[in-house]
Amino acid sequence: MTEYLYQRLASALRQQIEQGVWQAGDRLPSIRALSSDHRMAKISVQKALHTLEASGLIEARARSGYFVSPRAVRAGGSQTGDTDSPRTVNLPQLFHEIMARSAAFDLCPGAQLGSPAPHLLRLNRHLGRALRHQPGRKAIYYGDPDGLPTLREQIGARYRSRGCPLDPAEIAITGGCQNSLFLALMACCQPGDTVAVESPAFYGVLQLLQQLGLKVVEIPACPVRGVRAEELEAAVRRWQVKVCVLTPSYATPTGATIPVEEQRKLVALTRRYPLTLVEDDIYGDLGFHLQAEPLKRFDTLGKVILCGSFSKSLSRDLRLGWISGGQFHRRIVQLKLINQLSVSQATQEGLTSFLAEGHYKRHLASVRRQLMNQRDQLVDAITEEWSGPYAHTLPEGGLSLWLELSPAVDTKAAYQALLAHNIVITPGALFTTSSRFDHCLRLSFCQPVTGVRRQAIARIASVLGHQSP
Repeated sequence: MTEYLYQRLASALRQQIEQGVWQAGDRLPSIRALSSDHRMAKISVQKALHTLEASGLIEARARSGYFVSPRAVRAGGSQTGDTDSPRTVNLPQLFHEIMARSAAFDLCPGAQLGSPAPHLLRLNRHLGRALRHQPGRKAIYYGDPDGLPTLREQIGARYRSRGCPLDPAEIAITGGCQNSLFLALMACCQPGDTVAVESPAFYGVLQLLQQLGLKVVEIPACPVRGVRAEELEAAVRRWQVKVCVLTPSYATPTGATIPVEEQRKLVALTRRYPLTLVEDDIYGDLGFHLQAEPLKRFDTLGKVILCGSFSKSLSRDLRLGWISGGQFHRRIVQLKLINQLSVSQATQEGLTSFLAEGHYKRHLASVRRQLMNQRDQLVDAITEEWSGPYAHTLPEGGLSLWLELSPAVDTKAAYQALLAHNIVITPGALFTTSSRFDHCLRLSFCQPVTGVRRQAIARIASVLGHQSP
């Protein structure tokens, strides 16, 4: 995965801070000194420093330069401390309430939405044309359990363009990424097995573990750089972890991206232990500057199961995803046949022609710019409306960022108070089986942070006691 110069400098400084080279309160070298030492333009140095400042690792002081923030360890390092022992999963009722309100990625689900993107209108035309093509045959016959061959070829081509060659025969079409994750866990695990997840974790995965009767081990994850291989290896050796579910690119809730070398080390663990990695690649197409390369590209033994979907990058309503199951692929297709039979043939045909004509690629170029602008709107709103202490991530892709507040704050308790103002927040308690993230909050930039959504940011700050004077 290629890095811009400013990202390379930001990564180097972040690593030095995490390793203790720079301590809280230390003054960093000047922009001129960094520009000279690293042989890059001052504007690139400034962008690197702004990136670290937005993530809470450093802070600017008028006429004095940049200093390591007192919040640096919490903002940039592992938030969880030692890994807890395996436990059963029991998601709070709050999870079901938020999903019932269709508010997982929108603070104000009742607020007005903008006009649909032109490419979505084209998608609807492709889907309509597919519905009209041989309607009688589609009404009488099920499709291939593996999915439409031409669609699998298009998905394989997408992954080849991302540095991960996938044979279409190794891809099966599913009813969305959550369905893919469900099939992967069913194929790999038996009730009572232990599964590792990054912490904070995607609550959808926790929901699946609860449903399947699996135990969970939460692996401490940096909100910027994700899970480290040595942390996972320690858990595997101690508790015989059978599967680890990871989102290497722009993970929810933090937006973290696992660096390339760490990805390589994670896959290497599957060669030393009876361990399967399940890769949730649902945000892989949503990088603002770089095209993310999947973890699966390092897999030579078929021990990485790749799951993806168009739900976040194109349309939630499609309910269409895919899975490449490696060693477990035939077992996964059999389970899909039992649980689902097949996916809508018309949806597959319409999406195939949409992809083949290049509309998806053009749509991504547009939606990435839009999401980056909306991320910046959200960060600007937080900066203007909130007072400290707090720290937030600055993801380079995906749909959300992670906000960590003072330990005395309980974001779950604020949930009911904010409902009275038609604001639905996603508290940190949903992303763990413990209470370690009760003072945290996931905020999404899925929608423009303007109008009522901008007002909602100020209201949340007020209810949580973090409003700027």
